[in-house]
Amino acid sequence: MYPSDLTDAQWKKLEPLLNEPRIGRHAGGRPRKYEQRRIVDGLLYVVKTGCQWRQLPSNFPPWKSVHEHFRWWRDSGVWERIGKTLREQGRSAKGRNAAPSVAIIDSQSARTALKGGGLVITRLLTMRARKSKGESATSR
Repeated sequence: MYPSDLTDAQWKKLEPLLNEPRIGRHAGGRPRKYEQRRIVDGLLYVVKTGCQWRQLPSNFPPWKSVHEHFRWWRDSGVWERIGKTLREQGRSAKGRNAAPSVAIIDSQSARTALKGGGLVITRLLTMRARKSKGESATSR
């Protein structure tokens, strides 16, 4: 067991959110080859350690299976839905309105487009304008 693995209580909250019934499609298909919990634990291991997918330890499902599940859940909006649901549950448990009415973002938590102390703007201001193709001696 790794520190990044889900506890039983965490898995109990997450499992129903990963397995919501499909609307308009049958729920059939072949049985799962790997337990979903181990897939999620492998995914969390990669996120926590920052290791490459291919460096996932062998006691997790194969890296390719973990990565494919991650991509499927990301592209189908599962992670956004889970985040929204868990946020609403947490706010309701604290007696707050489920949907936040205000969000505060400060410079410590939001990245800006300007890195390096405004170096990008300095370069833009000091760059010379390029000659048009008509003025360039190399174009015909």
